Amino acid sequence: MSETLTAVKRTEFGKGAARRTRRAGQIPAVLYGPGLAPVHLALPGHDTFMQIKGKANPVLSLDIEGRTELALVKDVQRDPVRSVIEHIDLIVVRRGEKVSVDVPVVVVGEAPTGVVFTQELSTLKVLADAAAIPAQLEIAIDAIESTVVVRAADVVLPAGVVLEEDPEAMVLNVIAHEAAAEEA
Repeated sequence: MSETLTAVKRTEFGKGAARRTRRAGQIPAVLYGPGLAPVHLALPGHDTFMQIKGKANPVLSLDIEGRTELALVKDVQRDPVRSVIEHIDLIVVRRGEKVSVDVPVVVVGEAPTGVVFTQELSTLKVLADAAAIPAQLEIAIDAIESTVVVRAADVVLPAGVVLEEDPEAMVLNVIAHEAAAEEA
């Protein structure tokens, strides 16, 4: 949430109107929320792209006709050939509100010699404060030297983040070659 994006309410709908919006350098978007009728918006193209680029669960600060709203990006539709953003779905969130999101799991460090691992889950569903969603959850592989299964409950979560995934779900399967040779 580095800067506030100025969003303009759209009055035209449909395929033709969406194309005109994109030609004007803007991105069509819809803002949803509990007790809120869907609001059709046009977001500034480049600025929006820069704020969501490379982030798993970006939260945007939007200025809609003088009213500031926080919005969680729920879905981004891209052109499959040109990879430009076609449409964005947003959900209204409040500071301090907990939201359910999928956070990427990243293996950090180098596996010791003779250790092979497979990552079974690439994301974990967690409940986190809308203003403090972790960018990623890390599992250190360099300290693991024996055959082990890392389950969702074993992943260290930041303060205030609660696991919503099945705690017994396998995230990482680590196999040491010595153990594999003994089994054979």
